[in-house]
Amino acid sequence: MSAMRLKVLTPTRVLVDTPATKIVAEAANGHFCLLPRHVDFAAALIPGILYYTTETGEEALVAVDEGALVKCGAEVLVSALNAVAGTDLATLQATVADTFLTLDEDARRARSALARLESGVLRRLAALERAIHD
Repeated sequence: MSAMRLKVLTPTRVLVDTPATKIVAEAANGHFCLLPRHVDFAAALIPGILYYTTETGEEALVAVDEGALVKCGAEVLVSALNAVAGTDLATLQATVADTFLTLDEDARRARSALARLESGVLRRLAALERAIHD
């Protein structure tokens, strides 16, 4: 059986770059399966687990955040904001929890810093407006 070339990309790295004989992912309207001879395809992915089978018959997993999947010929590109590879669901679940909780905390800190910055700008604009009118 021929294989597809699966690449899973995040903004900072190539997480997976391997031949695959079968890929299962999830879009908003449900799960779908790609095989090497399927037609070209594109889908918006929802957060979930992407399964793929290697040429040796092993199954591998990738937890993906929202993203996009494009199959063009024998190449399947998956682009996601966040993704974590694993070999079994239990390990992957723990890795996802650790990784995504860290990302959530980073996002919370960034939102807090942005809010402080915005309030500082508003205070300075109000002070400038008072100075102009005095």
